[in-house]
Amino acid sequence: MNRWLKKPEGANWGEFGDDDRTGRMNLITPRHRQQALAEAREGRVFVLSLPLDHPRGGIFPGRHAPSLEPTIARDGRTMYDWTVVGAIDVVNDDRVTMDLQYSTQWDGLSHYGIRFDADGDGVAEHIFYNGFRSDRDFVQPGPDREPRALALGIEHLAMTGVQGRGVLVDIRDYGRGPHQLVDFEGLQAAMQAQGAEVREGDFLCLYTGYADLLLRDGADVDMEALAVCPGLQGGDPALLRWIDESGLAAICADNPMVEKIEGVQRCEDAALLPLHEHCLVKLGIHLGELWWFGELAAWLRANRRSAFLLTAPPLKLPGAVGSPATPVATV
Repeated sequence: MNRWLKKPEGANWGEFGDDDRTGRMNLITPRHRQQALAEAREGRVFVLSLPLDHPRGGIFPGRHAPSLEPTIARDGRTMYDWTVVGAIDVVNDDRVTMDLQYSTQWDGLSHYGIRFDADGDGVAEHIFYNGFRSDRDFVQPGPDREPRALALGIEHLAMTGVQGRGVLVDIRDYGRGPHQLVDFEGLQAAMQAQGAEVREGDFLCLYTGYADLLLRDGADVDMEALAVCPGLQGGDPALLRWIDESGLAAICADNPMVEKIEGVQRCEDAALLPLHEHCLVKLGIHLGELWWFGELAAWLRANRRSAFLLTAPPLKLPGAVGSPATPVATV
C-alpha cells in the first residue's frame, strides 16, 4: 500500500526506497567509513557525552534525570552487596528509570512529525519521514499499552552503526541579533575561518558552548548565559537549502534543539521548529542534541583540524523514538 500520494515540498521521500527507515544515514557507505578512519591519525579519543544526570537545575520541565535503584532478587532482597549463603560471591545489580531524551541524545525519525495532507483528500494526517504516519505506524499509549514506533524506532539507526566522518564547526562567535541566530552566511563564515569542509555523508557538529555551561554550573545553571549561546536559524531558507545540497548525514549540536527560535511564536500552518521539519521529516537527517565538544574543540583548534572519526550509536531499543548516546571522537 502506498503510504502517500503527495509529499511536502522539498522532501526526499522514496530516494532511498519506499520502505526506507534510516534516511541520510544511507549515504554513509563503506567507502565513507574508510575515509573517516583516515581521520584517526593520533589514536586519541574524546568522549562527547554529558554525564547522564546533566542538565541539572530543572531546566527541562517534563524530562527527568536518571534514577538508580537496586534490582530485586527472587528472594525479595535487594541485589546490592548481595550474597549467597555459603558462597563467597558479592553482587551489585541495579536498574535505571530515565527519560530517553534528557541528556546527550539522538532524535529518532519517529520523534518529530507534521500535520500534512499526504493522501490529497483535504485532511491532514500526522506524518513522519518517508510518509510513515501516527495512525498506522505507531502504537499509541493507553491503559496497559506501551507506546511504540513500529516503523521508525531508534533501533534502525542503531543498526547502521552510526560511524563516519565528523566535522566540528565552532559557531560561538557567529550568532546575530538578541537571540544569537546563526544563518547560512554565519555558518559559512565560521567554516571558512576554520577550514572546515562538509562532504556528502558527514556528521556536521556544532559547538555553541551550551554544554560547557551545563558542566560548569551544575544545578546552579546560569539561564541568562545559556540564552545567549548561539544556535542555527532554522527558518533561514538559504541554510535549509545548503543542508539539503551538502549531502550531510546528520547534525549534532551541544544545545538542546540544534536550532533556536525567537521566543515563543504563534505559527499559522507552519512549523514552530522549521529545522526539525526540514531534517527529521523531509530529508531523514537525524539530529543529535546536548553533545559536549569542549575538549575536542580545543584540541582540534590547537592542531588546526576540524575533522575526526565519529562513532555514536544509540541504544538498540526497539520502538523508542529517541535514545541516549555516548559519542566518541577519535583523532
